[in-house]
Amino acid sequence: MRRDAVDERLHMAGAAVLLAMLTWLGAMVHIPLRPFGVPMTLQTLFVVLAALSVGPRVGMLAMVTYIIAGAIGVPVFSDGGAGLTTLFGQTGGYILGFLAAQPVANWFVRRRDRTIRRWPYILCGALAAHLVIFTLGVPWIWMTRRLDPDAAAITWSAAVSGGFVVFIPGMLLKSVAATILGTWLAPISARRGW
Repeated sequence: MRRDAVDERLHMAGAAVLLAMLTWLGAMVHIPLRPFGVPMTLQTLFVVLAALSVGPRVGMLAMVTYIIAGAIGVPVFSDGGAGLTTLFGQTGGYILGFLAAQPVANWFVRRRDRTIRRWPYILCGALAAHLVIFTLGVPWIWMTRRLDPDAAAITWSAAVSGGFVVFIPGMLLKSVAATILGTWLAPISARRGW
């Protein structure tokens, strides 16, 4: 393998580890929201930023790194959560949504020739990434609350209200912040061929 190719892979791995670490740091900033205690965090800012700025391969590598670290017991999830219990708990759908959001956001941001579109597309990509996360998170919270004998069963409308609606203001703010940062970072990674 050529030295350039090795250097490029090291840069990609470094970017993925950095984004996984930023996602972990974002998880430490959390505010539990009613009625289910699902926290509003800064995680999704970095999840969406990964999706917008470094391309789907590096973004997915970052999220796989984050999810595997949490699954094996490293306390990277919100409130220091870790392990399969967290992944299969009420926030597991949101966490899996982090991975699924990567190619969706990237579809808005990059053209077929891998050049970067303008900021309105980047904002649409940020919003789409958040919607993917909620699309997996809301049914997951509904299902886990209905299957858990210790938790009160909830209705679908309660799951949408407590698992999505309460997050809309934060989602909009984080989407704007990710758009501003992504508009600056995406062209840099595109030049690298990511």
